[in-house]
Amino acid sequence: MRKEKSKEASTVKVDPFTKWAHKTGRRFMLSFLLYTFCIPLIICAIYDCWPSIKMLVPGLIAICAIMLPTSIAEVASYVPILGSSTYLTWATGNLMNLKIPCAIEAQKIAKVEANTTVGDCISLISTCIASVTTIIILAIGMLLLVPLKGILQNEVIATASNYILPALFGCMSLGIIGRGSAPTYIKNRLLIALVPAALVSILAIVGIASSGLAGYLLLVMIPISILAARILWKKGIVKVAPNPGYHAPEETPVQVEE
Repeated sequence: MRKEKSKEASTVKVDPFTKWAHKTGRRFMLSFLLYTFCIPLIICAIYDCWPSIKMLVPGLIAICAIMLPTSIAEVASYVPILGSSTYLTWATGNLMNLKIPCAIEAQKIAKVEANTTVGDCISLISTCIASVTTIIILAIGMLLLVPLKGILQNEVIATASNYILPALFGCMSLGIIGRGSAPTYIKNRLLIALVPAALVSILAIVGIASSGLAGYLLLVMIPISILAARILWKKGIVKVAPNPGYHAPEETPVQVEE
């Protein structure tokens, strides 16, 4: 039985785009990791400022305690949406406030579904454009930081800048609430979030939940959300329904030359 399963797995065909995307992505991540580690090593070697083990180990433990569960939870949550663009997204950052909204909105505009080859391609294009746009804006901001210092320190501008992140999350929330352009949608899907949202709210009010425990809370809430979704689906409360706003694309007639 195992040999038959391995033969079936080996005969599964993967489209050329997926092969190219993951092959290139792995090479890119290896180069990115090498570059990331080489820069501090070169700086320490040139200036002879190597950190001691006593300073290094506590810092690594503190960072890993916060980032390790967060990273695991983000991989489990975001990879189905981002697809092969995960390599670029994890290297450039800004997942929740930029890359995820761009990928979701691009897939909706292109009328494709996530976790498909076409959706993967659209997600990769959108995250590439977002990354290039971010680099350009950061470069312009660095050049104009000193000339615009007085304007940026204005009370009105400072107050408005506090609402940038909530506005981004609001746009993403509207995209989640909407039914999208797919032939079907998940009815009452927001009910799935009630249980984890209530638990996190209670923990925050009690004082147990904090920013340092966000990764651990994500790891706990993901299986709770899956369990809540399964129970609601079994009860018939959450189900897949046809999208009344979906309009099938018109098929162009094929002209046959005589």
